[in-house]
Amino acid sequence: MTNSTTRGIHWFRHDLRTIDNQALARLTQETKYHIGVYIFDPSLLVENTWGCIHLGPYRKAFIESAVLDLQQRMRALGSDLIILEGEPTAVIEKLARTNHLSHISYEFHSGWNERKAVKKLSDILPDVDFLMGQSNYLYDHENLPFALENMPDTFSPTRRKLEKYAQPRLPVDKFGSSSVLDLNLNDTQDYAFSSNEALGAYSGGESAALSRIDDYFFATDGIASYKETRNGLDGWDFSSRLSAFLAHGCVSPATVLAKLKQYEAERVANDSTYWLFFELLWREFFHLQHIKHGIAFFEFGGVQNTKPRTHFDKNVFDSWCAGETGFAIVDASMRQLNQTGFMSNRARQLVASCFVHELGLDWRYGAAYFEQQLIDFDVASNWGNWQYLAGVGADPRGHRQFNLQKQTEIYDPKSEFIERWLGSS
Repeated sequence: MTNSTTRGIHWFRHDLRTIDNQALARLTQETKYHIGVYIFDPSLLVENTWGCIHLGPYRKAFIESAVLDLQQRMRALGSDLIILEGEPTAVIEKLARTNHLSHISYEFHSGWNERKAVKKLSDILPDVDFLMGQSNYLYDHENLPFALENMPDTFSPTRRKLEKYAQPRLPVDKFGSSSVLDLNLNDTQDYAFSSNEALGAYSGGESAALSRIDDYFFATDGIASYKETRNGLDGWDFSSRLSAFLAHGCVSPATVLAKLKQYEAERVANDSTYWLFFELLWREFFHLQHIKHGIAFFEFGGVQNTKPRTHFDKNVFDSWCAGETGFAIVDASMRQLNQTGFMSNRARQLVASCFVHELGLDWRYGAAYFEQQLIDFDVASNWGNWQYLAGVGADPRGHRQFNLQKQTEIYDPKSEFIERWLGSS
């Protein structure tokens, strides 16, 4: 029950949606006055330990479009979204103190930095009630069939336990009606949006995410052949293209699963429809692993604490980044990434395998470059998959190297992909 003095903000981060947002729904039900806040962090544009930036132009443009869509959707619900720039915890603290906030809601995220930020805020704002949601995930963590600290460190036993003993959560849509909080924004900085020249084919936002699901599932029946087409290298409809929307929380995994179940009930349930659920389980696995292992996701020895026999060579690294390794399938994939912010799942495995095995490079630099370039960057999936390919992560076999020539013959037999991105010469 709310009272006339309850004043709250929802801190949007990787949950840029209004539908199936547990924490946002709780805030609107438990406070009289509320509003959403999104904060662009300029430190994400500063070079990091691996010589890359966190937020490249393609993902930045995607997030900007998603935030603007979110603002429109919040307003349509009778609320609003304030878009600011600055160090997020400092901005939230200032807003909380200046506006005498009683509540701050947020969606839990497995990211190491994301968890540290919430811990820092809760420590310095002990009188504020923090409302956490878990709708970024398929399963409520308190209902998992294992304790997180004891979860299996490989995918297959984790998947079997989840499928046998756990029930995915159902979407919630309980946006309450209350008054918009008139925030005092003194000493805060509005965010200056850039142009959308880097946006390309990917427009972000909840509206675009829901439209993509309806199109891929119901308008084209693309999901019915997903397993057969998912290893494509180029184009739009060979894959669901939901990864960016999931990474930035434009749609929740529970909403995707609910739509998938609806499709199976109305159209067909087959290996392809199951395979999309299978991929959602992989995403869940890496996020749970990141919660369990924390900062080990970024360490050279990975979660296995086994040092690979690789090193860093800047010249070789720069050649890989530029698509100039001499391995045609790798170079075409890297140029596709650099020009679009996208790379298929199959290509990611090949370029990462080449990076670690053929080029002998420290896998963390490859992971950091992907973090910079990919529109659909997701911290747990990206760094977890790179560890997997480097033999220091979740792969029980420990050394996953692809035969690049054989892979090219299978997935680009007519060299159409290579010729598109490298030219025919």
